[in-house]
Amino acid sequence: MDTSSNYDDSSDLGYHPSPSSLDQTETPGFSTTSGDSFLFRRTYSETSALSDAIEDNSYSSEPSSCHWIPNKSAAHNQPLLGRLGMKQRKCIIDDQESVDPDLEMMKERFAKLLLGEDMSGSGKGVCTAVTISNAITNLYATLFGQNLRLEPLKPEKKAMWKREMDCLLSVCDYIVEFIPKSQNLKDGTALEVMESRPRSDIYINLPALRKLDAMLIEILDGFQDIEFWYAEQGSMSSNSTRSGSFRRVIVQRKEEKWWVPVPCVPPGGLSEKSRKHLRHKRDCANQIHKAAMAINSSILDDMEIPDTYMASLPKSGRASLGDVTYRYMCTTDIFSPDYVLDCLNIASEHEALELADRVEASMYTWRRKACMKHSKSSWEMVKDLMSDIDRTDKNHVLAERAESLLFCLKQRYPELSQTSLDTCKIQYNRDVGQATLESYSRVLEGLAFNIVAWIEDVLFVDKSVRNQGE
Repeated sequence: MDTSSNYDDSSDLGYHPSPSSLDQTETPGFSTTSGDSFLFRRTYSETSALSDAIEDNSYSSEPSSCHWIPNKSAAHNQPLLGRLGMKQRKCIIDDQESVDPDLEMMKERFAKLLLGEDMSGSGKGVCTAVTISNAITNLYATLFGQNLRLEPLKPEKKAMWKREMDCLLSVCDYIVEFIPKSQNLKDGTALEVMESRPRSDIYINLPALRKLDAMLIEILDGFQDIEFWYAEQGSMSSNSTRSGSFRRVIVQRKEEKWWVPVPCVPPGGLSEKSRKHLRHKRDCANQIHKAAMAINSSILDDMEIPDTYMASLPKSGRASLGDVTYRYMCTTDIFSPDYVLDCLNIASEHEALELADRVEASMYTWRRKACMKHSKSSWEMVKDLMSDIDRTDKNHVLAERAESLLFCLKQRYPELSQTSLDTCKIQYNRDVGQATLESYSRVLEGLAFNIVAWIEDVLFVDKSVRNQGE
């Protein structure tokens, strides 16, 4: 789940988007096969010629020092303002070489943030939280979107990732909360004062995400001297292989993707040292993926459920879930979500995502019904007590079972894309801190997942080559 403005190599993986990244992208779901990338673009505005101030001496009647060839036949008819504009444009052109490109890029980022990505300036842009989320997703797609192989990140891209992420994450330095702190005066008097510190979710999660970020970059840097290489799919020519050390392996994948480079190994396969190194890096990346996914899930859980999502829920949880799944959830006293998933015979991750959306919708439908019961007046509650108590208990039980089924489904399919509720939360979220943490954890989760998939591709090819040699 490595590009520059329009991707580096063809000229930020998040999230769908602006998501984006990634540039307008949707909130990215991560691909389940190696080599998937976010296909997003980012455009850079040109330097405006109207931003430079006019010099005081530019109104002088003396001839311009700029080397324009005068048209004598029309010079006397040329308005003063026209000559002034011509001189100003020429001076700006002369000064463009001295413009700091990094400063101009920062100006553009700041402008887009203030405008909410609405370049018309009419105030119809998205909120600050969504803008920052899209910016992080876009940056990831720009730098990692075309990075489909195990190799170190180029120094300029690594520097850009660190510089821009530091800038985007700096907003978290000013999201604080006040906590009590004891302070002793010189005379021994104890006072309780209020001290500011980063908000609790940022205080806990942001340092962890920075650490995971550094670990992923370190993993990629570890593939400097490697025994394998890559050939573009469908072009296994001698130009793309190493002389005397290539054996063509037809890799049968579940989903053929012609744009994904194919890993190649020597005729005898990789050395034991290289295989051990790959397994170690795979295990590390897998643990990082789990940690980033856990942080992302916790942030999404803390986000408020948008009213638009609640309004779109069906009136019946059974209608959302389907008769077959509903029957499995209601007919047994001892509910087993694993048993239900086994009986449903889910054939693909697409079916798993559809089921997750239905289960989540039915869960909130039943919860809403249970809450509506308790929101009645006391007289209505007494009057309907005997007739409604069983239905209320049933709604509560079904909601709990749906929640456990959803949890089990996500455990069985850890690479599952974000559900409709998750996407809706990101779209309507207004909390800048949550938006920053969610997008940061999401792109790290995607990068870790891709690294694991790329390593498994190399190990698969290595195993195939060694089996052919036997």
